[in-house]
Amino acid sequence: MSKTISLHAHDLDGYLTERDNAALDEMKVLYDSYLEDCRKAEEGGDTDVLVRKMKTITKKMQEITGAEDRIHVYSFEAPREQHAQASRLIAHLRDPETKHEEFVYYIQRAYELLFNSVFTNRALSSKRQIIQKTPVTDPCRNYAVHSIPDIDPLVHDSVMCVMLRGALLPSMIISKAIEEYSSASYITPFALFRIKRDESCSEKEMRYVLDLDKSFFSLKQLDGKNLIFADPMNATGGSLVTIMKYLEEKGVRPKSVRFINVIAALKGCLRVVRALENAEVHTLWLDPVLNDKAYIMPGLGDAGDRLNGRDGERQRNIIQLIADYGQNIVNLYRNQVREIEETVLP
Repeated sequence: MSKTISLHAHDLDGYLTERDNAALDEMKVLYDSYLEDCRKAEEGGDTDVLVRKMKTITKKMQEITGAEDRIHVYSFEAPREQHAQASRLIAHLRDPETKHEEFVYYIQRAYELLFNSVFTNRALSSKRQIIQKTPVTDPCRNYAVHSIPDIDPLVHDSVMCVMLRGALLPSMIISKAIEEYSSASYITPFALFRIKRDESCSEKEMRYVLDLDKSFFSLKQLDGKNLIFADPMNATGGSLVTIMKYLEEKGVRPKSVRFINVIAALKGCLRVVRALENAEVHTLWLDPVLNDKAYIMPGLGDAGDRLNGRDGERQRNIIQLIADYGQNIVNLYRNQVREIEETVLP
């Protein structure tokens, strides 16, 4: 008999405060008005009004998240000089004309910015030196000295927790960055969770199902560790909360939980920090609302399909997904691929 754990949208909404619900209701009113102007713009109407209204929406989101010390939005917290780079990346990712190879490229760039924001920028006050041998040998072998932030205290005992599908490559990217920056070239262990939401349900009736038979993790390996979830999108927060509530019931007490997203919805961020006491959300960009199907708006579509390509009649397993990334990706993340393979095929 298959072992599954499930959580429903009304359970998630139970974590929200009255203030949260009031803020989300206000955001819906603002975005409904914005959508009316989107319809007019599609028919050739004025687009200047979109700029004005989005500024109002963004300012409101900034006020809401500014009061929450565990929600970090890159575009709100980073210096203004860095905003253009993040904004252009998100614009490329949203573009329906951005094809698979470019989409992967922009996701990699996005996670470089996120890694710097979550880890290296926090470690700037503590540096370590790298003595790097170079290919230059005339008149003798040359060595270079480089100072880099010491992120070891932040990444020690980290485990990459993959909510499969669209989260696989982003998790490999973060793990690779940790390997490059850590003094001991630390390769994170991986915990692989098979979780999906019932797409036949509306956002208010959504059900999240964790399939334990098709997940690969060790409770002992997760207990007392720094858990990192790198998922390109945080729409509802339901998948993360379902996993973490199950782990808590099994006695897992992580040192920290970091949820690292390219785009997140305001509601998903609030649900995560309300439901999980020690969780932090880090997102490159914040979008205001969800539609009735629990898709982020304005959003960027299905990030999993755009990263991995669509499945055929049968859904690919984790090893097939890695193979489909191609030899260049596999070679670049070879240590991470090896770790994942050893987790799935012990």
